[in-house]
Amino acid sequence: MSVEVTKLLSGLTVVTDTMPHLETAALGVWAGVGGRDEKPNEHGISHLLEHMAFKGTTRRSSREIVEEIEAVGGDLNAGTSTETTAYYARVLKADVPLALDVLSDILANPSFVPDELEREKGVIVQEIGAAQDTPDDVVFEHLNELCYPDQPMGRSLLGTAKTLKAFNRDMLGDYLSTHYRAPDMVVAAAGAVDHKRIVEDVTVRFASFQPTPAPKPQPAMFGKGGSRVVHRDLEQAHLTLALEGVPQGDLSLFSLQVFTNTLGGGMSSRLFQEVREKRGLCYSIYTFHAPYSDTGFFGLYTGTDPADAPEMMEVVVDVITDAVETLTEAEVARAKAQMKAGLLMALESCSSRAEQLARHVLAYGRPQTVEELVARIEAVSVESSRNAARALLSRSRPAVVALGSGRGLDTAVSFAEGLTKSKAKTLLH
Repeated sequence: MSVEVTKLLSGLTVVTDTMPHLETAALGVWAGVGGRDEKPNEHGISHLLEHMAFKGTTRRSSREIVEEIEAVGGDLNAGTSTETTAYYARVLKADVPLALDVLSDILANPSFVPDELEREKGVIVQEIGAAQDTPDDVVFEHLNELCYPDQPMGRSLLGTAKTLKAFNRDMLGDYLSTHYRAPDMVVAAAGAVDHKRIVEDVTVRFASFQPTPAPKPQPAMFGKGGSRVVHRDLEQAHLTLALEGVPQGDLSLFSLQVFTNTLGGGMSSRLFQEVREKRGLCYSIYTFHAPYSDTGFFGLYTGTDPADAPEMMEVVVDVITDAVETLTEAEVARAKAQMKAGLLMALESCSSRAEQLARHVLAYGRPQTVEELVARIEAVSVESSRNAARALLSRSRPAVVALGSGRGLDTAVSFAEGLTKSKAKTLLH
């Protein structure tokens, strides 16, 4: 890779990865602000601000924004997460300056036209309604609340109809100026790009962003665990389980990720093989680990017939506790191969490269090389994965949420709550 990094006097970081064989480029602006930065009366404002970025500037109408990019065959999009908000484009090589001009314009000069604002608030209310009709979304919304009670991280990114109604252009402008600060922003580009030219453009186009850092969000506090059964008349029972994981900078991160993959990261994983293939108790089951700046979130999801929920959750608990002590060399090698393949395959996409560069700068202060990442994966051993798993089970009580109908859900939840008790505790000592 040909990665170059320049930190402007304002504190904004420009990072590029030149891929000479490409005729296209992916570029974007990543800001270190998301749902966890919101005060209670700002719930959903990060996501609304992302939507409003495309609804007009002092130089362009909402239609002109999309027409200029699509007129050259490009694509423009954005996304909000717990800790970041991204605005990005994919264009042909010759149109990189145009894309950068549009991206800077929507962030530096938003108009927040009242009519457009009211329309977009209505669109997001529809989005909230769609999410409430999706059991997968609903069950994880409840799980987040249980894991991070009375905290921004425990709230949905979409906000509520009530909080959305209260937002006005002044609130959006204040939130933008408070949280979109140069030291907390990264402009990343990959593909057919010229680092020097992008640095020159960014220096001019992002000059209005303040050089002082944005306020830090409140530290995350993983809750005390517990359970919640949400009764809905559904054909399937949706069950989730969470434990406190580790943050991005934790030395055990890759070892925990390997354990997570062996447990429920693919069709060869223990849970998939035991719960679905051998017993036929579900169609879908998987585990994941999401690291944040100061915490981590280990999660499990599965959907099953309500009558099978108790048996399935009992099997899940047995598989997890057994895996802690019986993880094999072959399983670890397979998980490491999957992680390396995912990393290297992503490098074939300039969009993935640009996103990875930006996320590394926001998380670690600099891009991490492929060699570094591969070395960290290779360093994982059976024992380090087992240790990471033992720590996972001892770090917190599980948070469990079941969504659906039938009397079996309460029994299933009680089995899941026992994950870090009895047998698991015996294994840890």
